[in-house]
Amino acid sequence: MAQGTQPLAAINASEPAWWHGAVIYQVYPRSLLDSKGDGIGDLPGITRKLDYIRDLGVDAIWVSPFFRSPMKDFGYDVSDYRAVDPMFGTLADFDALIERAHRLGLRVIIDQVLSHTSDQHPWFEESRRSRDNDQADWYVWADPKPDGTPPNNWLSIFGGSAWEWESRRQQYYLHNFLASQPDLNFHCRDVVDVMLDNVRFWLDRGVDGMRLDAVGYCFHDAQLRDNPAKPEAERVGQGFRIDNPYAFQRHVHDITQPENLGFLAELRALLDRYGAVSLGEITAEDTRATIAQYTRGEERLHTAYSFELLSDDFDAATIREAVEGLDSQLDNGWACWAVGNHDVARVATRWGGARANDALAKVIAAALLSLRGCACIYQGDELGLTEAEIPREAVRDPYGIAFWPTFKGRDGCRTPMPWTAAEATAGFTDGEPWLPIEAGHRARAVDVQEGDASSVLSFYRQFLAWRKHLPELQWGTIDFVTGEGDRLAFVREHEGRRLFCCFNFGPEPARFTLPGGRHTLIDLAAAPPVTVQLGAVELPAWGMAFLAAPGDDASA
Repeated sequence: MAQGTQPLAAINASEPAWWHGAVIYQVYPRSLLDSKGDGIGDLPGITRKLDYIRDLGVDAIWVSPFFRSPMKDFGYDVSDYRAVDPMFGTLADFDALIERAHRLGLRVIIDQVLSHTSDQHPWFEESRRSRDNDQADWYVWADPKPDGTPPNNWLSIFGGSAWEWESRRQQYYLHNFLASQPDLNFHCRDVVDVMLDNVRFWLDRGVDGMRLDAVGYCFHDAQLRDNPAKPEAERVGQGFRIDNPYAFQRHVHDITQPENLGFLAELRALLDRYGAVSLGEITAEDTRATIAQYTRGEERLHTAYSFELLSDDFDAATIREAVEGLDSQLDNGWACWAVGNHDVARVATRWGGARANDALAKVIAAALLSLRGCACIYQGDELGLTEAEIPREAVRDPYGIAFWPTFKGRDGCRTPMPWTAAEATAGFTDGEPWLPIEAGHRARAVDVQEGDASSVLSFYRQFLAWRKHLPELQWGTIDFVTGEGDRLAFVREHEGRRLFCCFNFGPEPARFTLPGGRHTLIDLAAAPPVTVQLGAVELPAWGMAFLAAPGDDASA
């Protein structure tokens, strides 16, 4: 591994794997810090902020795509899998990031976009030229129907047909996303081999894991059968917008095909040789069943997350149903939970709405970080950032451009991080930021919150430091006690240590009955005061409490 650095060693084999119960901080490179003054964040900017991320108390960072790309979908359209796009820096900058992260004890997970490339990738430029070149079958090509229309009814997530005409081949090519993102043909063995080689390239540079974008999209039905229609009443959830015709179909032939499991086994074997972890992004007709299938045993993904807690719906019952529903199918699998990322509105706005406030941001964070599984924190959520308002003329997201005004795109959660309140561009850049700085974010800048012990940032730091001493929260089982309205409670247990965790997501006090016997309130300095008496605990508005069960030593 002369090119990069060794991944951090796994902890003792008798202990849980490092990623069990890990907290992962998602970095959106464009928006963390610009080191060169062009208004776009970059790899050296990430390296400069690794101390900040380490001090937050997380275990790893997940870096969204930074590969060479025409940026039609902001890096998820790759034109060279082994090169850093010049706007983000160089391979040397990436090596420096890895080295610094490992020196700080942070593991590094990077995105891998395996199912499709950019239409400017040399592979596609060759493939589209003719039907008989060396890469002719590297993409999904199909003849038109006799009337010239596409070969089937498959749809693109970005709207309209998933098929685009190529006059040189007199065929259509498949694109599940933008027309500029043609789908690779994983039925072609050469494609499988080269994509595994590309993953190996980054493993050799020392990365500790791969976040696998749209991993269920790698294989398609070789017979190109039509997807069946979905009844109107069922056009909800699974990460697909109901105002998007994509939600009108059952996606049983275009994604999550059986052949994908064989590819995941090969990918897992490769990652295991390096001690690296796989984190899959899963959306499917039955997301829970697919996550269970994709993480079952030792030959598939290590862990995966769905969009269930990334939805607009929010109450205690939603969280309970999502966790219990997935756990009931997981077997020996391990979940990963997130309430925010670069594809959905900020959780403070999405779940808080008009009543969004710092106290609610804290209780949402505490609940997320107390669930069984890994947890992903999206950059800026630790500041309690709300969704930014982007004027129509400043919209950059192709999804928002396509569906405006019913959907204004994902730019509102991708705006630059506010580091210093007083500076013109909030300390993000010396130039013109690629997206406007949200005025309301200045009051939540890092320099403001670092000096306030009651801030959302201070709460994250205190809670994550406290959590590291509680194996129940990192690795324990979970047993829900209640989940209704604004009241959520469950018990986490590990090796005889039981922890009663309760959360009030509402503006009124809430009372919880303790599940038998005397409980000892564990001091959490960052939490609001609570009352414990007569076998019950009463939480204030937007409150939380953690109590050790009788005879346990969780408070030690």
